[in-house]
Amino acid sequence: MTAELAVNIAWEPKIIAFCCQYCAYSAADMAGSMRLQYPTDVEIVLIPCTGRFDVILALRAMEKGADGVYVAGCLEGNCHFLDGNIRARKRVNFLKGELKNIGFEPERIEMFNLSASQGPRFAEIARDFTNRITELGPSPAKKVRNF
Repeated sequence: MTAELAVNIAWEPKIIAFCCQYCAYSAADMAGSMRLQYPTDVEIVLIPCTGRFDVILALRAMEKGADGVYVAGCLEGNCHFLDGNIRARKRVNFLKGELKNIGFEPERIEMFNLSASQGPRFAEIARDFTNRITELGPSPAKKVRNF
């Protein structure tokens, strides 16, 4: 077995989830309380509102070794700060285009909306997104920067 093959077998994706404190973070907490299984590769970062999410946060996460990033916030129309989640979705969609322009797969970033009571949905999102990133493989930034 070659060294490259051994590295690919051992590789597990690193995923950063930016979660709003009101809904997505509460849903993650509920998933934990319910002892629902989701990948340990998902690192949750608490933000006050997805409206505070900025493309720089995602780019910095990828620069530091994240293979995928997702933003999880309140259901559309139910943002505690009125339209924070709508602004975040526009930023995520903008970043998808920019990632494509620099040679990254736009599927490496996504936006999800859920309520605080959707613990099972949070676990499902974490599993599905991890599977998506696993299929894509390591981030192109890792090839360039050799993290």
